[in-house]
Amino acid sequence: MTEDDRARGAQGTPAAAAEEVARAAARAFGLSPAPPEDGRGPSATAQRLHTDPDTVERDLIKLVLTIVELLRQLMERTAIHRVEQGDLSELQEERIGMTLMILNERMTELCDRYGLTMDDLNLDLGPLGSLLPHNGA
Repeated sequence: MTEDDRARGAQGTPAAAAEEVARAAARAFGLSPAPPEDGRGPSATAQRLHTDPDTVERDLIKLVLTIVELLRQLMERTAIHRVEQGDLSELQEERIGMTLMILNERMTELCDRYGLTMDDLNLDLGPLGSLLPHNGA
């Protein structure tokens, strides 16, 4: 049995496999289906939960890039602190600087590829403020 066969589930269709995954997730997280508001169709909340593959991919890329950007900024701050403390040799400073520049370029390329800006990666944490500092500050 291939992975595609397993993904299709017992009914043999991708839609049936998606339904099975949804039921498994509901069991795992203790979710129950949203009751219809008028008894005829899905509620507004349930309609909001329907996603198309393009949106899911973009949102996943956004989440991954947000985590990478957070780590990049943390590495940059650590490197600056170590340079200020004099813990690094000149060669190490040069290598870290080049690595951080290349990583920043790659982040920009990935954001461009998926139609995102660096501001899109900055999650709003409500009362805590934003995840990433604005303008790298």
